Amino acid sequence: MYRNYIKRLLDLLLSAVAAVVLAIPMAILAIWIKIDSPGPVFFKQRRVGAHKTHFNILKFRTMRGDTPHDVPTHLLKNANSYITKSGAFLRRTSLDELPQIYNILAGQMSIIGPRPALYNQYDLIEARDAVHANDIRPGLTGLAQVNGRDELPIDVKARYDGEYAADITFRKDLAIFFRSITYVFERRGVVEGGTGALEEEKKKKN
Repeated sequence: MYRNYIKRLLDLLLSAVAAVVLAIPMAILAIWIKIDSPGPVFFKQRRVGAHKTHFNILKFRTMRGDTPHDVPTHLLKNANSYITKSGAFLRRTSLDELPQIYNILAGQMSIIGPRPALYNQYDLIEARDAVHANDIRPGLTGLAQVNGRDELPIDVKARYDGEYAADITFRKDLAIFFRSITYVFERRGVVEGGTGALEEEKKKKN
């Protein structure tokens, strides 16, 4: 009942309220992005949705206009050099994700779920296939995000995503939601250079 109906109803209600409440703050951020560097305010990128359908995710643009478009951050050489001043702040605070409110309203995403993979992140997509995490709507935040986020290697991320997909409950969603707020305010788990970056650093030291 919760998984199939109530979860979607809560997504609609909460994202609709957020769209109204955050309209002015989002407009201010849009102006800052436009002043800070040439290019569009929003960044669209093809991502993997439920049952491996594709959709365009919305984000506030955080990188220069000449950044390779469909390359995961962790595969960019010297990723920090592409990030704008406003973008650095938006990424640290996760405010770049706010436009995904509209992806949730459109039914392409949920508030809680696995973070949507890039359409060409074949390793992550394959790992999620094995644990049925591609069968559900991706989310604004999820179990992997509150257990390490960018610090996690692909296999560990997929394991958390599969654990969530196997047992979706209101109680678990509520816990993830409030833990996500803590992560954002403490800026935990954010590693520019992306997935498994700290793991790679450990290997180099060893």
